[in-house]
Amino acid sequence: MDAVRVALLREVLAGTEWIATTRRFAGSLRSALAPHGGGLLLVGSAGYEPWHLAAHLDDEAAWSGLPELSPTLVRHRVPAGAPPHLAVGPGRLAAAGRGATLLVVTPERPDAGLLERVHDARRNGATVLALDSGDRDLHTLAHDALTAAPPPPGTDPRLTPEVNPTLDPDLPLNLPPDPAPLLDLDTVQHLVSAAAGENSRPAPRHHRRFRDRLARLAEGLAAPPPPRW
Repeated sequence: MDAVRVALLREVLAGTEWIATTRRFAGSLRSALAPHGGGLLLVGSAGYEPWHLAAHLDDEAAWSGLPELSPTLVRHRVPAGAPPHLAVGPGRLAAAGRGATLLVVTPERPDAGLLERVHDARRNGATVLALDSGDRDLHTLAHDALTAAPPPPGTDPRLTPEVNPTLDPDLPLNLPPDPAPLLDLDTVQHLVSAAAGENSRPAPRHHRRFRDRLARLAEGLAAPPPPRW
């Protein structure tokens, strides 16, 4: 989903709580990240890999000047020959401690193994955030959590981005008229990733001084010459 469609989606949701809610959650994510901390770890469940969110956060990190927003995708199964940035297994969670941020994203209930790793990461000092379908055990472990609609029964959550009509670039946004619609996980991820890149850090003062001087120079060049008499 590109920036134009995110803007359109926000217009559709203007009368709901989703804009403020996703921005609040994105604010929790940004405030948990430290420029020289343990980094952002993004992990899904055994049946759902949030690679789509990983790509969007990586883009937002580049566009907003917040490199700490670029995540490390932790995978339950690493295929042979995977490139280094896609070859991080669940053992990485064992090293997550103080300064690290763990974002768990899944539309399905996390298994006991994942919950145990998340518990260990929090006990070691990591900040835990959850974006899911409202699992009580996961929310108990999370410092902040955001709930999206669970996928329809019988739906493979890995196919949600492809089958969801609100994400098809050739179709108009088609959300229910309910003033507070329960959005699917993929749509919520787009709102959160877009909000995470907003309000980036202010530029250093010397950069502002340079831009101020440049602006004054441009104004001087554009101004008409003073009268000669």
